[in-house]
Formats: sequence, structure tokens, C-alpha cells
Amino acid sequence: MFYENTYHVDSRLIDPFGHCRPSALLGLLQEAATEAACALHVSRDETVAKYNTFWMLVRIWFSLKRPLLWDEHLRIRTWHRGGKGAAMYRDFDLFVGEEWVGEAVSSWVLATLDTHKIFRLSKVAEFVGTDGGELCKEKVLAKLRTPQDLPLAERRLLHYSEADLNGHINNVRYADFACDALRLEQLLPGSFVSQMQIGYLDECMPGEIIDLHAGEAEGRYFVHGVGAEGNPRFDAALELSPLP
Repeated sequence: MFYENTYHVDSRLIDPFGHCRPSALLGLLQEAATEAACALHVSRDETVAKYNTFWMLVRIWFSLKRPLLWDEHLRIRTWHRGGKGAAMYRDFDLFVGEEWVGEAVSSWVLATLDTHKIFRLSKVAEFVGTDGGELCKEKVLAKLRTPQDLPLAERRLLHYSEADLNGHINNVRYADFACDALRLEQLLPGSFVSQMQIGYLDECMPGEIIDLHAGEAEGRYFVHGVGAEGNPRFDAALELSPLP
């Protein structure tokens, strides 16, 4: 069982090179995941009402064989892998017309509204018999191991415009933090972001200041976000590939 919809890569989503920004792609994936959850009756409002829980995104990864371009129409097909453990994987295939252009995987947990304890997905009846079956991918998102000696690239003040409905910094904005810390406008001519993974370690709030440590190691670019109190908030890893 899968959900599918098509989204326009309009002028609000592109970067100076005419490519869909990583944060914009994550936003489209999040939109598709939200619509799929609504179709399964496990939306935010429904899980709060029925199970006193809410969704938390733990990790997300995407891979593109080419950049997504301005004015293209991206068809996203998504499904879940079943609710058997503590975390639920949601997979995505990406198409422009009939061309397969990439894929994505995300990992989610349900947490109780009052205590934030992990809620067992096996208790959610809506997941029974609604997984993607043969479509399900095998990729598992392991915790990112960022290099320990990344230099400080930026000290960033977080703002109202980056917050979501829950009052936290929207998860797609972490991709912007990573791209800004790496000065992606200097790295991208002749290439594109072909892979990105983000691990969400702790929530961020408007008004906070986070330190962004960034650098390159073994052909990958890493960003590590740390709060003023010294606790890690997120990790990100990017890979660049030459333009086709």
C-alpha cells in the first residue's frame, strides 16, 4: 500500500543555481508523509486523540541521481514498513514524469504527549496490513559519526521564522543550517547535493543560539550543531556529485 502525489518545484524552492534546495526537498517529503499519515488516519491530531501520542522525526536521508530543477513536477510515492518496533521507517521513491530521479528514507517514533516516552508501534491498529510490501527498502539509517575536530563555522541565532506548529525549529530548517555552515554557494558550481542525511538529537527553540561546526572528511561534508549548554542538537552529512 502506498500514497502518491505530485508537487511543483516553483520559484520559492530553488537555489541560485536553479536546483531545488535540500531543505525544500525535505519539505516536500514531509508534506507527502503528512498526507500519507492523514490517509491512514494516523495524523498528528488523530494520534493525539486516540493514543495521546505525537510523531517525532529521528533521521532522514535522500539520494538524487540528478538535481531537481525549477518548474519540474516531482511525483513522490511513499509507504511505511510496518509498525513492529520502536521506530517506523517511511520510504520514498521520486519521479519526474516516468523518470526515477531518487529515493529517500525517514525514521520516526511515536512519543507520549505528557511524558515523551516512546510508544510501541505495535499498539497502533492502523499500521496492520498497510505497509508497502515488496516496495519496502532495506536501507537502515544508522547514527551519523561526525568527525570530532570540526572547526566552528558559525554561531547562529534561531528565529520565529524558523519555527513550526509545535513552537520548535522546523526539521527542514536544519538542512539550511548545514548548507549555510558549509558555504554551499561556494561549493556548488558544477555540482549538486546528491545525498544528505540529518539526525535530530534534541529540539531547538526560537531565541536560542547554536554553534555549527563544519568540515570535510573522506569526501563527505559534515555539520554538527551544538546548543549553548554544550548538548548536541543535530548532525548532518552531505555528498556532492558532478552535474550530469
